[in-house]
Amino acid sequence: MVKKKKFKRIAVFTSGGDAPGMNAAIRAVVRTALNYGIEVYGIVRAYDGMIKGDIIKLSSKDVGGIIQRGGTILQSARSVEFRTKEGREKAYNNLLDKGIEALVAVGGDGTFTGATIFHKEYGIPVIGVPGTIDNDLFGSDSTIGYDTAMNTVIDAVDKLKDTASSHDRLFFVEVMGRDAGFIALNTGIASGAEAILIPESRTYINDLIITLKENKRKGKKSGIIIVAEGDDFGGAYEVARKVKELDSSYSTRVTVLGHVQRGGSPTLADRVLASRLGFAAVEALNLGHNNEMVGIVDGKVSYTSLDLAIKSHSPINKELLRIARILSI
Repeated sequence: MVKKKKFKRIAVFTSGGDAPGMNAAIRAVVRTALNYGIEVYGIVRAYDGMIKGDIIKLSSKDVGGIIQRGGTILQSARSVEFRTKEGREKAYNNLLDKGIEALVAVGGDGTFTGATIFHKEYGIPVIGVPGTIDNDLFGSDSTIGYDTAMNTVIDAVDKLKDTASSHDRLFFVEVMGRDAGFIALNTGIASGAEAILIPESRTYINDLIITLKENKRKGKKSGIIIVAEGDDFGGAYEVARKVKELDSSYSTRVTVLGHVQRGGSPTLADRVLASRLGFAAVEALNLGHNNEMVGIVDGKVSYTSLDLAIKSHSPINKELLRIARILSI
């Protein structure tokens, strides 16, 4: 049974890879906290800024006009020093100097790992908000930035399909997803890709060649292969090289979308999700939740321990794999 808390000052920060919608989450945290009479501070450059004391007070006006902006106004940075006990002690002392009593951490598993260690050492209440385009955190049906990233991929692939068909080429498109294939799987289905290669499913090049030859027999002279960067075969360049080696009849091209997937104005879905989660984070603190991540499961706010959110990544939908195979015929 959680006990209600009354905080005077909290801080919010964004950490890890930026994700479209992080600004909307910051905005929601600030304005929800102010609604409850809580002062809000923003930590610039995440844990690095916490150590250096780069902590600024935020007003409602400070977060005006940012809901549509990609990236994060609080910026993000890696911090080797925060991995040390001495670094975390500096960070804690800086929070004490500002009178900050609780934290809202927006980010992914690396962000939550740092927050968990910090909480265990110093007991400072922390609530995590899932902000990562990979959608690989357990405890939320979607993470901030995921929908926007997929739409960015679809826009690019649709354009590549035009040039692929114009030149009878086979395009291998690498998308983000080092450990999870959510972006690749969904964008592959949505773009009508001939094949989708993801970390959760082993890649068999000979099977891929058979599929491509069958497509060619049916009159398909061009195609799109979506490859998650963490695919076990080694990424789009390696897959394209092997396909070309086994069948030199293909005119192949490789496009790595890379960090373009992290940028851009967030979609409506990501703006609403980020707003709900930022609001829920402050509500969670007020209700006494601690060392937990807020998420949306089946349309409702849920709470998951940060440890579980990190260790139990969401599983891939096997039904979507089956759909992808059938619809690519």
